[in-house]
Amino acid sequence: MIEFDTYIQKIDMEKWVAYAIISMLFAGLTSVIAKFGLKHVSGDTGLAVRTVVVFLLVWSNALIGQGINQFRALDRSSVIFLAISGVTTSLSWIFYYRAIKLGPVSQVAMIDKGSIVIALVLSVWILKEPITLKTMGGAMLILLGLVVIAWK
Repeated sequence: MIEFDTYIQKIDMEKWVAYAIISMLFAGLTSVIAKFGLKHVSGDTGLAVRTVVVFLLVWSNALIGQGINQFRALDRSSVIFLAISGVTTSLSWIFYYRAIKLGPVSQVAMIDKGSIVIALVLSVWILKEPITLKTMGGAMLILLGLVVIAWK
């Protein structure tokens, strides 16, 4: 991890931006690879297999990377909010996999990215995060793209 941190510093990038870019790359791969896996099974079955792999990798990462001490730091409120987030993630994945089973990944993925606008609105409203003109402009372009894709 030290080498990665040094590289990020050399290119003068915030670590969270680098992580977000890596996340974006893997998320883009995920949908296309999943479409191949759904060739002979339902979206729900495909998602069940994927979720087992996600479960094993995420728990391994948490235990190896952070150790058990981080779990002791969890309080009741954190667990409740993380559990609710798990429910919303599960519902998102269930409907996403059903959508990519039936429709073109390119269009489903674009519509799914409308979640960016929802996250933006909620982060300003609930978390009181600041919003810039640049961010609002990007959100408007995303909404415009959604209208173009969803229009029949």
